[in-house]
Amino acid sequence: MSGALIFLFAFAAGAAVANIYYVQPLIGLIGPDIGLSPVLASLMVTFTQVGYAIGLLLLVPLGDLVENRRLVVLTLLAVSASLAISALAGSEPAFLAAALVLGGCAVVAQMLVPFAATLSPEAHRGATVGKVVSGVMTGILLARPVASLIADLAGWRAVFGLAAILMACLAALLRWNLPMRRPEGGFAYRRLIASLWPVWRDTTILRRRALYQAAMFAAFSLFWTTVPLLLASPAFGWGQRGIAVFALAGAAGALVSPVAGRVADRGWTRSATGSALFLVLFSFVVAALGVVVGSIALLVAAAILLDVGCILNLVLGQRAIYVLGPEIRSRLNALYMASAFFGGAVGSAIASAVYVHGGWIATSCAGAGFAAVALLYYCSEFFHARPA
Repeated sequence: MSGALIFLFAFAAGAAVANIYYVQPLIGLIGPDIGLSPVLASLMVTFTQVGYAIGLLLLVPLGDLVENRRLVVLTLLAVSASLAISALAGSEPAFLAAALVLGGCAVVAQMLVPFAATLSPEAHRGATVGKVVSGVMTGILLARPVASLIADLAGWRAVFGLAAILMACLAALLRWNLPMRRPEGGFAYRRLIASLWPVWRDTTILRRRALYQAAMFAAFSLFWTTVPLLLASPAFGWGQRGIAVFALAGAAGALVSPVAGRVADRGWTRSATGSALFLVLFSFVVAALGVVVGSIALLVAAAILLDVGCILNLVLGQRAIYVLGPEIRSRLNALYMASAFFGGAVGSAIASAVYVHGGWIATSCAGAGFAAVALLYYCSEFFHARPA
């Protein structure tokens, strides 16, 4: 794994996963255009995340069965097509259907992470995973400011149209630059999917790490779905450009990914996990205080703390499960990330309703509640001899 190849993996994974986050800062623009009420507007985010979770369970496991480069390229082309449909959608059903398919195909990012881990030697696997996940998280965190800026200049449909072109170009780039990888496979797709339940049932570390990350992504999605609404409200009165700058500040959290990988390689997973979960809980305390005193600086600090905590826990979890068996690595990653995005879907599903009916304080309490549940579960880890 040369530095250039790791960068290509990271860029491709980040660009792919960014597609499911473009909608978050744009729900206030897209909703009225396609006929969604403010209370239901966050369904656009939910449909994308539910599609992503479904794709994780049905498509990502194919990495253990079929040639990886071909799988990645074909899935990217499907992403490009669904983005084009989103850009042209003129009604609520059309956009939501495209969002579901887009989410399902954007899981190509999670095909690339275990692909990179398999090509990397054991001693450096955590660092490699951390760098690729850094690309994933950079894509997630930059998606919002990029979408806001493009929408401010050319409208929300331009965001999806340009993304469709980028994905088609990226598919061609990866076709010519990624190495081929043929897994041993040797069994049918039905058997592959049926094996997901035994893998989940029999892998304690996977279940624990997945539940941690589900709570983290629920809090993460809740915050980033509602904070654009808060910033656009009379309390702050920001436009799309200001919201983009705010999201860009939060993107600083992506810098923690390579550090998290090295921490995991050194065996500090348990203590680092507790720190990550606490950071997310504390971030919502800071976020609530920021609105009470009317401080943008505190809101920015909360966003950075939240992103750092979520990314740190994500990388620690992936490093922990990738040592369990290379022959099932794609399935392990599929189950881990599907759990995370189901959590994210829950967070986004309640986001608009909680914010509309309870304001920012209720939103902060809900986010802190997700983190508190994860911390309580984390405490039970000290009754086990082996860290998770």
